[in-house]
Amino acid sequence: MRIAVASGKGGTGKTTVAVNLAMAAARSGRSVHLFDCDVEAPNAHLFLHPRYQRIWAVTTPTPVVDQAACSHCGACADLCEFNALACLPEATLVFPDLCHSCGGCWLVCPRQAIAPKGRSLGEISNGNSGALNFTMGRLRLGETLVPALIRAVKAVPSQAQWIFLDAPPGTTCPVVETLDGVDFVLLVTEPTAFGLHDLDLAVSLVRQMDLPFGVIINRAELTPGPVERYCRDQGLDILARIPFRRSVAAACAEGGLAMDADPAVGRTFRRVFTDLTSREVVA
Repeated sequence: MRIAVASGKGGTGKTTVAVNLAMAAARSGRSVHLFDCDVEAPNAHLFLHPRYQRIWAVTTPTPVVDQAACSHCGACADLCEFNALACLPEATLVFPDLCHSCGGCWLVCPRQAIAPKGRSLGEISNGNSGALNFTMGRLRLGETLVPALIRAVKAVPSQAQWIFLDAPPGTTCPVVETLDGVDFVLLVTEPTAFGLHDLDLAVSLVRQMDLPFGVIINRAELTPGPVERYCRDQGLDILARIPFRRSVAAACAEGGLAMDADPAVGRTFRRVFTDLTSREVVA
């Protein structure tokens, strides 16, 4: 199964859940691969301390115009739906941050005045943390084409039985790219007004993508609150309630695993994975 761990906002404990759940699966003897797709702010490695076997740069083709050969006819600009090119009487301009690397501009140019040039998106690191396979993407500073790097991260070959993807927070294009093609989504939320608001947005997204999903409430309170009532009213499965405990917070702050800091929390993550295995045939 391919399991995405997502959240409507940052700071809910999404990465904590992704890392601990993947490690619980790996310790159960399964073949597991965790992909950190939060390429703008990857941090799963802070808890896993992986050993990298390979690190490589990711590039994407971006048009470069030979102004001497260009007739400034406007065919390329007319084709581009993202306005990445503009044809002026004396020059054809390229706006790389708007380019989606479709390649249409150099194909349609009647004078072959446009050629692709590799543009750096960032890098991918591939390795392992014990029995857990790990892949991480890191976006180049100043780069805006986030979904392209996420696609490159997801394209890294894996023979693992279970694949977990730590998605970026929110409900924007990078999240959609991460969730595309997964079998199940875990939505991590917190028992706050902000958590409830953004959980509602995330629920709307996964429903529009027609993906099966469940909810994990992190830093759960002793008594049910608005988040539980929302889930009940919406008919959502709450797969786990992870309590707020000082020992867990301290372990995470020091780069440790929550499941190792508190036996009850460890049992919770193992129970969630068991729940997911029961959904494997359905997915």
